[in-house]
Amino acid sequence: MLRFDEETTKLLEIAYQGGDVTRRRRKAFDALHLTEGDTVIDIGCGNGLLTEEIARAIGPTGRVIGVDPSEDMRAPASARCTAFPTVEIEKGFADALPLEDGKADKAVAVQVLEYLSDIPSAIREAHRVLRTGGRFVAVDTGCKTLDWFSEDEDRMCRVQKAWDHHYIEPRVAALWPRLVRDAGFVAVEVEPFTYCDTTLRPDGIAFMLLHLMSRYAAENGHMSFAETKNWFDEQIDLAQRGRFFFSLTYYRMSAIKA
Repeated sequence: MLRFDEETTKLLEIAYQGGDVTRRRRKAFDALHLTEGDTVIDIGCGNGLLTEEIARAIGPTGRVIGVDPSEDMRAPASARCTAFPTVEIEKGFADALPLEDGKADKAVAVQVLEYLSDIPSAIREAHRVLRTGGRFVAVDTGCKTLDWFSEDEDRMCRVQKAWDHHYIEPRVAALWPRLVRDAGFVAVEVEPFTYCDTTLRPDGIAFMLLHLMSRYAAENGHMSFAETKNWFDEQIDLAQRGRFFFSLTYYRMSAIKA
């Protein structure tokens, strides 16, 4: 898995305010169907951007509980949400949420489930904290949908295989219908949305992944630093020559507690 150290957190802080990640966050936000006074739990709240947006939408009579296991993520989330007394940022895990049974109107988890070794437990935990009729929304990566051009196909393949080690479950969307129904959810929906770029924008998902994937492959011993630097430099060069191509699909999933 990725280590959310200070350097990684700073990189994500910049990228997560860019257009691509804002669109991904908005997909989750829209699916929550927020109303004034809602109680919402943001599972894996990260740096708190979605938590803040939820707090703004539900007003002073609502409540948002942002949960994350990483202090490096909770610290910026707490700082970001200081203007909202309705926000609580708590240490916690997806399968052990700091909330009583049936107290939440909505639950959301953006890029969380793909990193869990026990997704059914996390889904059951979301079901536990939701009231009857409460909505659970998740957004996860279609990890096997990545299509990234390189003039060195063998090296590109090795970069992708190295990246495969950073997540646990690449097929969250395919498993979602069965897992949520088994947990007692109904009204199950899955919607894909794709990023497809022929330019390498500094605020884009491709640029963020270029940094994360090269670092991850080298730091975890899957490839040498020289190899990953050559791949990184090649992608910059391809972009400058107008030959860049990147495509990746995400899935927005939702269900209602019966």
